[in-house]
Amino acid sequence: MKNKYLTYLLMRLIIGISMLGHGLVRIPKIEAFSNGMAAKFSESIIPAFMVEPFGYFLTIAEFLLGFLIIIGLFTRQALTGSIITMCLLVLGSTMIENWTVINSQLIHAAVFAFLLWNIDYNNNSVDHIIKSKN
Repeated sequence: MKNKYLTYLLMRLIIGISMLGHGLVRIPKIEAFSNGMAAKFSESIIPAFMVEPFGYFLTIAEFLLGFLIIIGLFTRQALTGSIITMCLLVLGSTMIENWTVINSQLIHAAVFAFLLWNIDYNNNSVDHIIKSKN
């Protein structure tokens, strides 16, 4: 395996594991996570009726996007969805002035963008298997 394909695979796996892990640990406590998020945003300009459902959405999105990225299925769409998710998280973090987490969100976004930019190296993936059969 050439270094570029190996690097792509490893970057895809590590960022996918990060996303999957964020969602996975929250699924058993999804209601508490969503309620906690609503409490954190109670004094922000974002209305509560938007925050609580977003907590549920975020948990499921992180889990599903992470899973898709790990196996390399719908990789382009999963990376795009992940970048959009990071945009929403950065916006939310600025609304509650949680500046310390933005660095992590920006790093995630940069890795997703790197992977999207270099998607031609996504040979070790379900997408590649499907493409090669057609």
